[in-house]
Amino acid sequence: MKIVITGGHHSSALPVIDQFRSKYPGTELYWFGHRRSLASDKNDTLEFKEITALGIPFYNLQAGKVYKTFNLLRLLKVPFGFIQAFRWLLKIKPDVILSFGGYLAVPTVISGWVLGIPSITHEQTVVVGYANKLLSTFVKKICIGWKDSVKYFPANKIVYSGVPLRKAVFEIGSDSFNSANSLPTIYITAGKTGSHTINEVVKEALPELLSVCNVIHQSGDHSKFNDYGQLESIYKEVSSLANGKFYLRKFVLDAEIGEAFNRSALVVSRSGAHTVTELLALEKPCVLIPIPWVSHDEQKENALILQKYGLAEILEEKDLSEDTFFATVKKVLGHIHAYKLNDKEAAEMVNLNAAEIIADETYRLTQRNN
Repeated sequence: MKIVITGGHHSSALPVIDQFRSKYPGTELYWFGHRRSLASDKNDTLEFKEITALGIPFYNLQAGKVYKTFNLLRLLKVPFGFIQAFRWLLKIKPDVILSFGGYLAVPTVISGWVLGIPSITHEQTVVVGYANKLLSTFVKKICIGWKDSVKYFPANKIVYSGVPLRKAVFEIGSDSFNSANSLPTIYITAGKTGSHTINEVVKEALPELLSVCNVIHQSGDHSKFNDYGQLESIYKEVSSLANGKFYLRKFVLDAEIGEAFNRSALVVSRSGAHTVTELLALEKPCVLIPIPWVSHDEQKENALILQKYGLAEILEEKDLSEDTFFATVKKVLGHIHAYKLNDKEAAEMVNLNAAEIIADETYRLTQRNN
């Protein structure tokens, strides 16, 4: 069985890849994705690093993005992405395409449809993205992460899977963030790529933060901004006077992610569907800073779920500053026991078998096509 995997949510793909390899040995996997997150970034994406580390061939798809794009050069990439995807699919001849949404999936799935290659897609978010709404016409099956998403897709194509979660989130396999002091620990992240906007606020607020807590911070690794290097320098300047410890990482990978979540009284994060599902599964108090420019304001909708169930404070990016950031963190830490799951039925929104369901549906699609 040959499978091409593509899309914008590689975190969801990784547990499914594990399922393919354990349950369907001999499966050949190929990845169509981005080696660079932005044109100005010279560093490889974590997507590229993690996928290639698994020995999966990585095809750097130069697809164009249409949503909120007024750059002519980027728009010209749209047909080029279709040409690339079409040629690679002709070369690989996969049995099925597995998509995880986003604009990279569009040329791959539609090219596959032209070539007679069946596709299945996964929708992570509560509200459907533009890409998956378009692709719902071309795919055979649509796995949804949230039951509320059922209204957006044809009923005969829907499979409720849930959002695939990494096993590492629930397992403590390290002892990297063990502080001898009695201060609470917070984990600041913005998805696996980090956020320059959040990093800038952390730089300004770091001395204040370290007066009340220990900080695990995933900064990302963007070559243009060099946030990691700047944060490292700031901590060296303030460390001798700080009450708390600062644990800086470009990426918090599977070896440490379980410990990062477990030790943290509070998580500060963006509100992508994958992160929100992890926080819900762990019943973790959080401060969420939704990305304001994503389609359908999906991150705000994700954040509202955790706010509704009592776990989250939402801090809008337009209100984000050193003062509001520190004040919100201090407020939640000061009333941490008030931030708990207020409806046990909410836990049922997390399906720990999601990765297996998606892998099985993908396999069944190849059998129907033979």
